[in-house]
Amino acid sequence: MKIARFRASADSPVRLGRVDVPDGDLAAARVTDVSDVPGVGTSLRAILPSLDDLRDAVLAADGPPYAVADVVLEAPVDDPQKYLGIGMNYKEHAEEARQAGIPIPTSQLWFNKQVSCIVGPRADVVKPDVSDELDYEIELGVVIGRRCKDVDVRDARSVIAGYVVANDVSVRDWLMKLSPTFTLGKSFDTHGPLGPWLTTDDEIDDPLDLSMRLTVNGEVRQDWRTNDMIYDVYEQIAYLSQVMTLMPGDVLATGTPSGIGAPTGRFLKVGDVVRAEIEGLGALENRVVAAS
Repeated sequence: MKIARFRASADSPVRLGRVDVPDGDLAAARVTDVSDVPGVGTSLRAILPSLDDLRDAVLAADGPPYAVADVVLEAPVDDPQKYLGIGMNYKEHAEEARQAGIPIPTSQLWFNKQVSCIVGPRADVVKPDVSDELDYEIELGVVIGRRCKDVDVRDARSVIAGYVVANDVSVRDWLMKLSPTFTLGKSFDTHGPLGPWLTTDDEIDDPLDLSMRLTVNGEVRQDWRTNDMIYDVYEQIAYLSQVMTLMPGDVLATGTPSGIGAPTGRFLKVGDVVRAEIEGLGALENRVVAAS
């Protein structure tokens, strides 16, 4: 099941919709309004713990349909409590960083992306005036489905509501340079595109073996699979939940493969269009705009 937050037009209220993608053709995708189904409403985060109970009613709903191309897609999860990212979690990317003089971590390396950075799958990404090193990172985003703490690796999949495509936009000159932590360089406004919708866990056979591709103006920059993670999705959940209670709607960005702009200095420029697509999950497409 795929659930989107959307507006029928720019000035319409946010609704929840079931997304149908015929034969995997994203261009033909349609969204059916399910907000009036009893128990659903307009907050995806609020219904995450009860998604299984609502599944049959959502799948049977026949509310007003819209072409996905004609609606405004919002970030799938409204007001998540936490947005966390893991650094250097793909083998080739970690080696890429090592060659640039950054030591490979000996444990999971986590940072915050402040939730105010989150935008929708087609929103503009603002290039800050204070940076000349704006970078992209395609990532598999995991959305937590129920409150959990001290999760065993073997049980970790049971707490996942579903998956989104994430672009962990990064301001490299603020990462450990102008600020001694990753948080500021990862948290500029608009630097957290998510979407295009939530794909529930039952639709994905193996989240640890999905193809992922990012292009800039049509040129392939990242083309990898999620099976290259150093710490897989389940190990990440187990590790984090030793420290903090994970809540419904929390988003985990699970690492990016090699091909980012930093090693070659190929940073994003105003006017660039970044497309990030993950097998079975859909795609983000965001244009870089000037801060002014």
